[in-house]
Order: sequence, then C-alpha cells, then structure tokens
Amino acid sequence: MGLPEERGRSGSGSRGQEEAGAGGRARSWSPPPEVSRSAHVPSLQRYRELHRRSVEEPREFWGDIAKEFYWKTLCPGPFLRYNFDVTKGKIFIEWMKGASTNICYNVLDRNVHEKKLGDKVAFYWEGNEPGETTQITYHELLVQVCQFSNVLRKQGIQKGDRVAVYMPMIPELVVAMLACARIGALHSIVFAGFSSESLCERILDSSCSLLITTDAFYRGEKLVNLKELADEALQKCQEKGFPVRCCIVVKHLGRAELGMGDSPSQSPPIKRSCPDVQISWNQGIDLWWHELMQEAGDECEPEWCDAEDPLFILYTSGSTGKPKGVVHTVGGYMLYVATTFKYVFDFHAEDVFWCTADIGWITGHSYVTYGPLANGATSVLFEGIPTYPDVNRLWSIVDKYKVTKFYTAPTAIRLLMKFGDEPVTKHSRASLQVLGTVGEPINPEAWLWYHQVVGAQRCPIVDTFWQTETGGHMLTPLPGATPMKPGSATFPFFGVAPAILNESGEELEGEAEGYLVFKQPWPGIMRTVYGNHERFETTYFKKFPGYYVTGDGCRRDQDGYYWITGRIDDMLNVSGHLLSTAEVESALVEHEAVAEAAVVGHPHPVKGECLYCFVTLCDGHTFSPKLTEELKKQIREKIGPIATPDYIQNAPGLPKTRSGKIMRRVLRKIAQNDYDLGDTSTVADPSVISHLFSHRCLTIQ
Repeated sequence: MGLPEERGRSGSGSRGQEEAGAGGRARSWSPPPEVSRSAHVPSLQRYRELHRRSVEEPREFWGDIAKEFYWKTLCPGPFLRYNFDVTKGKIFIEWMKGASTNICYNVLDRNVHEKKLGDKVAFYWEGNEPGETTQITYHELLVQVCQFSNVLRKQGIQKGDRVAVYMPMIPELVVAMLACARIGALHSIVFAGFSSESLCERILDSSCSLLITTDAFYRGEKLVNLKELADEALQKCQEKGFPVRCCIVVKHLGRAELGMGDSPSQSPPIKRSCPDVQISWNQGIDLWWHELMQEAGDECEPEWCDAEDPLFILYTSGSTGKPKGVVHTVGGYMLYVATTFKYVFDFHAEDVFWCTADIGWITGHSYVTYGPLANGATSVLFEGIPTYPDVNRLWSIVDKYKVTKFYTAPTAIRLLMKFGDEPVTKHSRASLQVLGTVGEPINPEAWLWYHQVVGAQRCPIVDTFWQTETGGHMLTPLPGATPMKPGSATFPFFGVAPAILNESGEELEGEAEGYLVFKQPWPGIMRTVYGNHERFETTYFKKFPGYYVTGDGCRRDQDGYYWITGRIDDMLNVSGHLLSTAEVESALVEHEAVAEAAVVGHPHPVKGECLYCFVTLCDGHTFSPKLTEELKKQIREKIGPIATPDYIQNAPGLPKTRSGKIMRRVLRKIAQNDYDLGDTSTVADPSVISHLFSHRCLTIQ
C-alpha cells in the first residue's frame, strides 16, 4: 500500500500548507543521524506536497489507496459526497457508497491466500501472569474467525444485528469482533472495567441481540468475576423490558480443565488457581464458547457489505451524561486505519508492534486489531497491567518479543517514571525503533523521559491526537520526517484539514489559540450517533456550521505546530479516558444523601486529570468518611472503577449565577486552591466561595 503519486498541483498551496512552511526551528527535536527515514515515510517537503494534494484532491488521493484493497463491486457513483453545514440540510458523509467489500476478508483471507502470510504470527498473547503466553498465526486466526462466524449465524445473528462484547484482552476478543465483521453484524465492545450498569445501558441503547463474555479474569492481583457482572447487566435489561436471548461465555480462568492449553489459537491455562470463583449459569441463555466452536465448520463465506454499511458501535461519554454510540462504517474506516497505521508507525513486514491499549477503547479497535491486521503485521496482545508482577513488566515484554514499535498512554509513562530509570535501563530495548503516545496530550517532562530513557535518545516519538469519533490519527508527527517538539501533536495527517476558530467562528491565521475544528471529511470520520442523528449534528456541527467541531482547544505556534490545550466542553480526561461530568454527577445524586453535585477536573501527577467532586447534602444527612466511601462505591458500580473520584468535598452551597447556573470555572479554581478567580460579579452568593476555599480537600498536584 504505497502513497499515491502526485498528479500535479492544482492552484497555489493551501493556507494550512503555507503556515507549516517554516518547518522545524532550532527548539524542535530532530532525530539523530542514526535514525534514518525509511522508504515508507516521505521527506518533510514530500509530506507537505502529498498533504496538500490529499486535501485538495481527496477523491483522487484516497481513490488510489482504495485500489490496494479488495472490492467485490466498485463504487458506481461519486467517490465522496458530504455536507458539514447544518444550515444547508442534513449532515452526511459518504465515501465510496455503492462499493461492496468485507473488512474481515481484507485483513485475514487476503493475507492468508493472496499474500501468503498464513504462517506469520498475527498475535503474541501475553497473559496477566508472565508465564501465560501463546501465539496465533494468520491462518489459525482465520479458521477461528470462520468457526465463530458460523456459531453466530447458527444463533440467528444476521447482517445489521448488534452484538455486545464484554471481555478482557484475550485472543477470543479479537476472534469475536472479526467474526461479527465477517457476517455484517455490528460489534459493540464494552470495556471489561465498566460496571454492569454501564453494560446494561449500552446493550439497551443499541438493542443488542447477543452478549459475548468471559467467566472471570485477573487484572494484576485483582480477580474480576466478569460473568457475575454480565448476569447483573442482563437482569437489569430483563427488568427494563429487553431480554437478551443468548450469552456466549469463554471459559478463561477455567481453561485448564478443558485440556485446551496446547491449542495455538487459545490462550493457555491460567497458572494461578482460583477455587473461590463461582460461575452462575442461566439455562436457556448461557452457552459455552468452546462447546459451540467444537461443532462449527471452519469455512464461512463473508457477507459483502456496502462501504457505507456500519461496522461497529463504540460508546464514548457525552456531555449530557448519556454515552454516545459512535458509528463507524466499513469502507472508509478500513482505508483510514490501514493508512494511518502504515505511515504513522513506519510499518515494515518484519516489525513487532505493541499497542498497550485495551480493545474496549477506540485505540484498541484501530491499532490493536484492524490497522495492524490490514497491513499483515505481527502484534502483541497484553492482558495485564504495567506494574504487575513488578514495574519491569513492559520492558521485559519488549525484550521478549523484540518489539520494534511501541504505542502507549502518557498515563502509563508518568506512572513508570515514578520508579526511576533502573527498571527500564536494565532491559536492552535495542529492538525499539518508534515510540508513540495516545489518549491525552503528553507533558514535556514525560515526553523527554520517554525519549531519553525508554528510547535511549534514538527513537522518534509520534505523539498522536485523535478521537473515538475520528477513527484514526488526525494530528501526528511522521517518524524521521517531521522535526518534533515535546508535547506537540505536530501536523495533520493526509486528508486532514484543521482550522482554529475564535468564539465567533472566524478562522484564525498564523499563531493562534481557539477551537480546533476540521474543514472537510476524512475516510475514518464517524457517520452518526447510533439511533440519534440529531445528537450527532448538535454535538459536532451545530456550534460552527461548515466544520466538524472536536470539543478540544488548540494552539498553533509560529512554526505551524498544533498543541492540544484540553477539552472545552464538560468532559474530563482521566488516564486517557473521556468521562462526562454530567454522568458522574448523575451517579452522585442518585444517593439518598446527595441533593446536588458538581464535578470538575483536578491535575494529577499520574492520571493527568482526576475527579474532584462537590456535594450538597439533603437535610438530615451528615458528611463523613463513611458517606465518602459510599459515594465512591456508587460511582464504581454505576460507571466503573476508572470514574472513582480522588476528592469529594462537602459543599453546603455551590457558586451559582442569579439564574441558577453552577459556575464550574470557579469550582475548578477552588479545587486547585487558585484564588485568581477572574470576574465573579455574577455570583449570587459570594460567601459560598470563601466557605468552599476554607473547607477544600487536601490535594496533591
């Protein structure tokens, strides 16, 4: 899959191109001579030429890339149609509508049969315990996917049906999602760290016909009885009038008793015994994965889907408190994740790629499963956590599998920084060539430690900005081509046309700070919010008609580099995961003691941001450590452990305007003990502010 050849220039360079023309200045970081740029990655000048062409001629640019994939039928009409302006009618994006393909066929069948990669390792699986390992080749993965596709079809799953998946990072998770894609069903993967309430909410929102889960798993020292949580979710669905007819269960902790440890496509028996785990069983609903697979044939004709047919739903927090079901489609998503993976990570056939993200997040969808497989890559699939059984774990895995490209979150980097250089430097890491970050902006201190210690000052860092909604990388360096600045997302990827707007919606030139928007579609853009297109239009297109609005603030410096400054809406970025303040507030006020709640972000040395909650109690209730623990427990149960607040403060009153609107800007200042409040003339009762300052929680920064 090579970059399209330039077909000549149409007019002068775009405004964005001219701004980037200054290139890197002395304060940016360029790779040393030994970090050579490969044939994949264009020179900076060539990148700029190609980027200009990809923006000015998107149909030709992406049309050339589309030729590298298999299409059952070609696009009969316009390659791209869209409307980004709500004042001109319904928002829509159509790439290659009318063309038909199957993403599973492209990432498995073609690699096995046409590219002869059947014996190549698709995944090295590394379990929670260091001794739990296995590997699965492309041929073995294809067989497993075909078998499970037949299982799903036998259970009555058809094209367009929705299937919920609630599993840890085991090979069967990849098999399940690819099997859904093979038969045209939409997978809706729910992170295994989410609560039963969150799982129920997502099943109900998209009317999932079937649930796939696991008996239980270990995450570090912690045992998670996932089947129990799944049962609770299905019971809640039943109570709300939506019974799920079937639940397929992978025997993961109990795998040893099956005698399946030597199967190359199954994870091996768990080394740690767990005699106390009781797995409940619901006759008529629950079915064992291994029993269904034993009866399934190993060939399955793929369902040929329109390029604009939906591929999956993935929920992301919304500012209203109700998660949004982001819908991605088959053709455009396939093109975009395959292309971003190849060029952002400078992929080569001999690489071993490791993205540490969970598949329950978009990073795992795009850069654990679809992007690497579309390129015939070998990847590491990791079930554990960075600090178990010790803080050497990541670097020992890098050495064990000779990982060449490593992609992780700033949260993990900051966490491991605390333990010093020795756990890193005692491992070779000689195989590493490119390092990447994802999930949130990386602070310069963490970037420098990552570069100097982990990468031994020889690996370029790709600090990528993108979202669940974008499908793939939007702003990113290209390794060895674009001079880097610690903490900057650098330049737009091919086909991406960013702009920075002021509050009035005017595009700002040169050095500027404001709202980050995108001016035209790229193939990987989401198409709608499942079941609620109006919410899609309101959230992303209403504020500035004619633009896709990211919800992030951004600064562009004198060299044309982009710097993400954080969320502008009521969202929090905790350990790289977006959380809605409204969702957490809703969980708090469900407690009988809480009359009102307000949640803001607070800086955290590891997570980047943590939750600081203000709660106003109902009459007759007293604030106490016991109540604090009850509220934390309630949030864990309603949303999941990742939403657990670090701080909960008693707030007899909240700073409000005379119209009753809570002034979150002021609460953020109080949480950070910052007395520079700006204009507070609209606060109805100023005494509330001084009381909150004097009773604030003792925080660490």
